[in-house]
Amino acid sequence: MKDLTRLKRRLDKAADSTDEDGLLTDLLDEAEAFVKGYTRRRAVPEALAPLVCELAAGSYQRLGLEGQQSHTEGGVTLTLDGLNERQRRQLEAYRLAIVG
Repeated sequence: MKDLTRLKRRLDKAADSTDEDGLLTDLLDEAEAFVKGYTRRRAVPEALAPLVCELAAGSYQRLGLEGQQSHTEGGVTLTLDGLNERQRRQLEAYRLAIVG
């Protein structure tokens, strides 16, 4: 529930609004699964919890833009990348090596 509250705050949603709780929870779950898979861990390290929220917020903002590489609206162009370099470095620091 703490992550959902954090995500709502990041997206500037009212904390007591429950209209999109199902969607936001799904996005948090997907971001958590991504972090676990990328780092090869069974649980998300506490230090990466803010990154899970950040990834979920990014997914929310890209809803409806799936498949696009860039989007222009009102003269502003948004390039839709996966992870940025800072996010990749954060994840790499917690990634477990494969042995054998």
